[in-house]
Amino acid sequence: MARLFVTCAVTGAETTRAQCPALPITPAEIAAEAKRAYDAGASILHLHVRRDDGTPTQDKAIFAEAIARISDACPILIEMTTGGAVGMSDEERLQPVELSPRLASLDCGSVNFGDDILPNSLPQMRAYARRMKAAETKPTLECFDLGHVHNARMLIGEGLIDPPHHFSFVLGVPGAVPADMRTLLAMIDALPPGAIWSGIGVGGRGSAFMNPATVLLGGNPRVGFEDNIYLRKGIKAESNGQFVDRVVHLIREMGHEVATVDDTKKLLGLR
Repeated sequence: MARLFVTCAVTGAETTRAQCPALPITPAEIAAEAKRAYDAGASILHLHVRRDDGTPTQDKAIFAEAIARISDACPILIEMTTGGAVGMSDEERLQPVELSPRLASLDCGSVNFGDDILPNSLPQMRAYARRMKAAETKPTLECFDLGHVHNARMLIGEGLIDPPHHFSFVLGVPGAVPADMRTLLAMIDALPPGAIWSGIGVGGRGSAFMNPATVLLGGNPRVGFEDNIYLRKGIKAESNGQFVDRVVHLIREMGHEVATVDDTKKLLGLR
């Protein structure tokens, strides 16, 4: 039996309100969805924010408002994105780290997003890791490919990332690796000793594979509108909480326990 924590990515940068009528956009809407996810059993919120027109932004003032509203609504842990959106500069992407969050994502290599490219060179990754270390922010090492795991291990070897190390495997992105068992096992095998990992599946098929596969292999699942908007084929979710409910049931059915916020803090060694 293991204690597995659930992360919920309620908004993301790419999903639109036209695609998903229930998508939260304003800080108040995001806070309400964060509470639904927390009440259903999630202990980490992966946070993107939007402008009022729905376009993604890394504006730290909007992040600060969202954080305040989320913290008033529930005690869920907040993991800031530094991936941002395609086309943003490093300084744009790093704005949330100026707020000294406990957790932030750190993309561990360049990746194709369909017809676009999100660049993350080794010098960029080192700069992000240094900024997070100075802010006492724990990075979640986001890996979209097998080589990204080895990039992260380079940062660890250079003393830029402190243990315990938390990796997040993102499978099923168009232009990157597929969401399948062979790929997932290869990425797990490449982890450094003692690492903690989370699993993310993109799209309906990616999530349908990654959620049960992650739990089966003892990883920590991530769900939410950033990754997938369908509860099942042709049926859109009405809230992020529905995804959390389902994966919490899966965790318990497989004989594990759902980690609380306090459990998750201990697992990740958070201040």
